Amino acid sequence: MNTILAVVAAYLIGSLSFAVVVSKLFGLADPRTYGSKNPGATNVLRSGNKAAAVLTLLGDAFKGWLAVWLAIRFQDQFQFDDSSIALVALAVFIGHLWPVFFKFVGGKGVATAAGVLIGIDIWLGVATLATWMIVAFAFRYSSLAALIASIFAPFYYGLLFGPDVKMLAVAIMSGLLVYRHSQNIANLIAGKESRLGSKKAEAKEEKKK
Repeated sequence: MNTILAVVAAYLIGSLSFAVVVSKLFGLADPRTYGSKNPGATNVLRSGNKAAAVLTLLGDAFKGWLAVWLAIRFQDQFQFDDSSIALVALAVFIGHLWPVFFKFVGGKGVATAAGVLIGIDIWLGVATLATWMIVAFAFRYSSLAALIASIFAPFYYGLLFGPDVKMLAVAIMSGLLVYRHSQNIANLIAGKESRLGSKKAEAKEEKKK
């Protein structure tokens, strides 16, 4: 029963869409109505409000971390085993992808996944984030960096702790993240994906003209 309640609570925490909430607080348009229509930090940034985008990023990461941290913090008190922790990790991530509070229209899960990984283990999170940064810096594609980092995450977990049920949860989470980036994958293959900083470069060119 405790595990069921924890999973439900984690899903509800994940269902808090910071992109929508922060945009409303800042008086911005609903991120589901413009750009990529993805309620995430990258799309919020398209509004031109950097503070809102940063708060969205931090909020989405925080909720992923919080749900896992609480489950681990009270593991002994509520008799949670590794399966319980794995289910909580998946529940908060799925809540972000398909939030009950926002008609099941959620984001792609990059920030929330990062928060979950940090909640499981700080070094797991650091290794995955480092992978994202290296790929992003080398190729200038945020989506490609997210895809490669998500693929490596289960391997990092296996190297650190060996295969177990939490590694399975990380692998499922990675698979869902790749699925949510299907359009980005198509754009990458077609050479249509926007590079990091491309919008700023285009804006500068327009000003020169």
